[in-house]
Amino acid sequence: MKYDVCKLGSRYGDLLRLGMPIMVGQLGVIVLSIADTMMVGRYGTDELGASGFVNNMMNLVIVFSTGFSYGLTPVIGSLWGRNELASIGRVLKNALCINSLAAFVLMALMSVLYLNMHRLGQPEELLPLMRPYYLVLLASLLFVLLFNAFKQFADGITDTVTPMCILLGGNVLNIGGNWVLINGYWGFPELGLLGAGIATLASRVLMVVVFAGIFFFSGKYAVYRKGFMQGRLNRDDLTLLRKMGMPVGLQMGMETASFNLSTIMVGWLGTVALAAHQVMLTVGQLGFMMYYGMAAAVAVRASSFCGRGDREGVGVTVSSGFHIILVMAAAVSVLMLAFRQQVGALFTDNGQVIAAVAQLVIPFVIYQFGDGMQCNYSNALRGIADVKMVTLYAFIAYFVISLPAGWFFGFVCGMGLTGIWLSFPLGLTSAGLMFMLRFRKSVRQLA
Repeated sequence: MKYDVCKLGSRYGDLLRLGMPIMVGQLGVIVLSIADTMMVGRYGTDELGASGFVNNMMNLVIVFSTGFSYGLTPVIGSLWGRNELASIGRVLKNALCINSLAAFVLMALMSVLYLNMHRLGQPEELLPLMRPYYLVLLASLLFVLLFNAFKQFADGITDTVTPMCILLGGNVLNIGGNWVLINGYWGFPELGLLGAGIATLASRVLMVVVFAGIFFFSGKYAVYRKGFMQGRLNRDDLTLLRKMGMPVGLQMGMETASFNLSTIMVGWLGTVALAAHQVMLTVGQLGFMMYYGMAAAVAVRASSFCGRGDREGVGVTVSSGFHIILVMAAAVSVLMLAFRQQVGALFTDNGQVIAAVAQLVIPFVIYQFGDGMQCNYSNALRGIADVKMVTLYAFIAYFVISLPAGWFFGFVCGMGLTGIWLSFPLGLTSAGLMFMLRFRKSVRQLA
């Protein structure tokens, strides 16, 4: 599909203005995760181990819930493109409702896991640390989904700065709360890992309160607030949001699950391999969040053009977004190759781990193209409200291709950790190709 070069160029500035705040907010979440790990790790090894298990369990649910909330973006973007502003407020009301229902269902499922935590083979001495921390994070899940609904509403109307500022403010509060509550400063009790959980809960509650306050009292949201107050909860909106959100949530959940299951295979190789794997996963999140932030802007712009029936506008936007993401991927790859011997030293002084991390930089660089492609085109499909097939494509890419390839390269071919990581380019690139082909087919059918 070919587009005029001038039209492609005109979209770059729009996407960058829209996507940069999303990327900054996404990177802030990763920085918070790193800071959390460092602060808990300095407090105690047991606390670090307990937090690692609980966070891994919770992250899978949070990734799914984030994907579920992404179903709101194309609905809002399409209405915004048609200038049906009052309807946006009504849809937001229904989104808050269905996200709350999803939160309660997920909390019930995670409660079953909590009741069976002692059956999962974890060290007995860590269970007293895991249980209260788990419960506090479980209580915060509702506020994660409510904030996601407000954020996708704001992104859908191209106001990406407001959620960025709230996210960054919440991160600062979380880090400050960690410092005070983990160690017991300023007269507060020393709560250790539980203190980190309470700080997280408090920041998530406050972010929702602040966003709700801005929505209900800010003049810039007045027209949407009127639609919110006059609109009613209705089956059509709730069904649409569920049908849009569920495939995206499952797609993102399966991608995360494939990396988590690969971690199990890495554990078979020993402590050094597992440590190097965790370091590279942490570093890899930085690139992924950059790509996904820009891809989210692609979804917003594509949904707006789709709402107007502008097929060429959709295609030009998605192509421009892919070009920007490719430049980002190239920059990340060059930096990682230049400092491949130093990356591991940022996290550990173990020479074996540092050497293993340096080896993993090669497959890491190879999969940047596929990662950028799957981010761009999965969000392009989300933008044009074509999410029916993304779950199937994700299953094929991550469970049929990537995981078996990791086992084959790592153990049958005897390539160990590097072999497992060579499966990631296969999974991510195959997902990206399937998403791209589906998008090209769908965009030709747009009115």
